[in-house]
Amino acid sequence: MTANEKKTMRVDVIVPCYNEEENIEVLFDRVQAEEARIAASGGYANSYDFSYIFVDDGSTDGTLEQIKHLADKGAEDLTAVKYISFSRNFGKEAAIYAGLKASAKGTRGGRPSDLAILMDADLQHPPEYIGEMIRMMEETGCDTVAARRVNRKGEPKIRSAFARLFYKLMNRYCDIEIADGALDFRLMSRAMVKTIAEMPETQRFSKGIFAWVGFDTRWLEFENVTRFAGETKWSVWSLTRYAIDGFIDFADSPLKFAGAFGGIVATGSAIYLVVEIIKTIVMGKDTPGYASTICLILFFGGVIIAILGLIGEYIGRMYLETKGRPVYVEKESNIEE
Repeated sequence: MTANEKKTMRVDVIVPCYNEEENIEVLFDRVQAEEARIAASGGYANSYDFSYIFVDDGSTDGTLEQIKHLADKGAEDLTAVKYISFSRNFGKEAAIYAGLKASAKGTRGGRPSDLAILMDADLQHPPEYIGEMIRMMEETGCDTVAARRVNRKGEPKIRSAFARLFYKLMNRYCDIEIADGALDFRLMSRAMVKTIAEMPETQRFSKGIFAWVGFDTRWLEFENVTRFAGETKWSVWSLTRYAIDGFIDFADSPLKFAGAFGGIVATGSAIYLVVEIIKTIVMGKDTPGYASTICLILFFGGVIIAILGLIGEYIGRMYLETKGRPVYVEKESNIEE
C-alpha cells in the first residue's frame, strides 16, 4: 500500500431491535446514505466498508421479517447484513452483548471488523453523526467516540430530573464515572469490543461497562431526538428497575452504609443502656413509656427489614451469576460459526 492509498476499515453496525418493524428499513437506508457520503467526501484518512448485525430481541411484530428482507437485499447488493434472533425477549443489555460478541468473533469470513458502531433502531441515534464519529476517532486516535445528549427536550420533566439524579448518585458512589446524558450510541475499536465481549456477566449494565473498561473516550454532543416511529418500550417501572440494577452492579456503598448505620445504632444503644442503668441506680426504677418503646421497635424493625432486603439484592445477583445461565438464547441466525 502506497502513501496515497487508503486503508479499508471494516465497520460493524450493531442494532438491537425489539418491535421496531416500522424503523428497520428507514434506519438501514439512512446508514447506507451516510456510508455513501463518507466514501464520496474524500476527507477521511481511511475508507470504510460497513456491514450490519441486527439483534432481534424476541420481537412479536414483523421486525425479524424486515431484517431478513434486508439480509436478502444486502446479499444482492454485496452488503453483509447479519442477524441474531432470540427465543424470547431477554432485554436490550442481552441484545447489545450478543451484537458485540458476534462482532468480536467476526461475521465475514471469521475476521473481526476493525470498528463497531452501536445504535438503537428507533433513530433517536441519528445515523448522520456516524461520519463525525469516525472523523473524531481518526483525528484523536481514541478507542471510542460516544454520544451524549446536551438536553432532554421532549421528555417529561420528572423523568429528566430522576435521570440527572441517577447520574449524580452513580458518579458519587461508584468507582466509575458516567457522563450525564451518555447514550449507548458509540463507535468502538476492535480492542474495546473484544474486551467487552469477553465479560460474561449475566447482570449487565452497558453504560457502566463502557466506563469500567477504561478505554480512551471522546464525546460527541447533540440535542435530543424523538423516535422516528412506534412507542418507547421503557415504562417508568422498567427504567426505575434498570437504574437500580445499574447502581447495584457497580456500587458496594449501600452495603457499607448499612454496616455503618448498624454500628451507629449499636453504639447509641450501648450508650443509652449505660445511661438507663445509672439512672436506675441513682433514682430508682422508672416506668418506661409504652408508646415510645413501640415506635422504636417498629422503626428499627423496619430498618432491619430494609437492610436485609438490600443485602438480598446483592445475594440474588450472586445467585444468578453462579447458575452460569447464558445471557441470551439464540433461536436463529444467518451468521456462520
